[in-house]
Amino acid sequence: MKETILCKFAEVFGDTEGTEVYFAPGRVNMIGEHTDYNGGHVFPCALTIGTYGVARKRQDRKLRFYSMNFERIGVIESTLDNLCPDPWADWTNYPKGVMWAFEEKGVPIPNGLDILLCGNIPNGSGLSSSASVEVLTGFILRDMFGFDVSNQDLALIGQYSENHFNGVNCGIMDQFAIAMGKKEHAIFLDTATLSYEYAPIRLEDAKIVIACSNKKRGLGDSKYNERRGECEQALSELQKVCAVGSLGELTEEEFEKYQGSIGSEVHRRRARHAVYENRRTVQAVQALKNNDVAAFGQLMNASHVSLRDDYEVTGIELDTLVEEAWKVEGVIGSRMTGAGFGGCTVSIVKNGSIDDFIARVGAAYQSRIGYAADFYVVEIGDGPCKLT
Repeated sequence: MKETILCKFAEVFGDTEGTEVYFAPGRVNMIGEHTDYNGGHVFPCALTIGTYGVARKRQDRKLRFYSMNFERIGVIESTLDNLCPDPWADWTNYPKGVMWAFEEKGVPIPNGLDILLCGNIPNGSGLSSSASVEVLTGFILRDMFGFDVSNQDLALIGQYSENHFNGVNCGIMDQFAIAMGKKEHAIFLDTATLSYEYAPIRLEDAKIVIACSNKKRGLGDSKYNERRGECEQALSELQKVCAVGSLGELTEEEFEKYQGSIGSEVHRRRARHAVYENRRTVQAVQALKNNDVAAFGQLMNASHVSLRDDYEVTGIELDTLVEEAWKVEGVIGSRMTGAGFGGCTVSIVKNGSIDDFIARVGAAYQSRIGYAADFYVVEIGDGPCKLT
């Protein structure tokens, strides 16, 4: 991949003198969905697929971007003196947003850059291609200009840029999982405090399989922000009857006791998901510590049911992939992952059943939805790096 993107950089920008090559992973969340902005726990891991980048400092303030994933767009030019969101800037609003966020945090960028990106994360899949680009951009800026920021800082800057520059009210999980990834480990993260621990994923005779629905969804255009608002409304009503700072602080018993204070039945279901999903995530990590992968899989299944029925973010595509997966012998657990409304599912599948899983789920999906899903057998990888 390194040689391929360097050759393309030379073709687009003239030569490769002064370039450096970088990588930032995508991520998949094993369990703990729509809990990150509700003060709960998440359990994501970085993947070995992600975004590659070639970058070179310029002597002026100009920014030139090129993506091998959107070659028809060509080079998109901008400047450090006009960092503002622009529909015409297309995908470059993500790296521009990170540059803007650095400057907002008091870290000015002294020079422009030529940047070429190439990702092997399926676009619109829910495996966090946007967060991968954000963390990669921050990593490039830190390396190129010697900024004194940690990987955790890069995650927070990426989230800040997505919230305030790109207008997506996301939580911290995506950027944190990518910036802090560790090979063969998932991250048990308390999103309220950012305390975390690495938990080894020991699947032995099984693999993680991602099924991409190929239904594209744009987070900013989806009901993501609506769901967040519904949870905030539920929380404000709960706070009138109990002292709680976030939905993630509640136990199931406390929620059942106080849920009557939430006036809207819809908002009550949204809050129920946030509370119960948070507890499932805590239980799932404990199951892994006990080497009980079967229990982990059952919690994954329950997570999907809650996302389907209480949070209503699945849809026919994701439900088809998961419900067909549940029918295949050798599937330990399966659920939608990411924001929903399209994107991907994540399944744990025994090695001997992977081919059968892909064939049967793929055929059922094609028959019901009318177009194909894509399948990826993935490995858990490290966070961002410089490729020497």
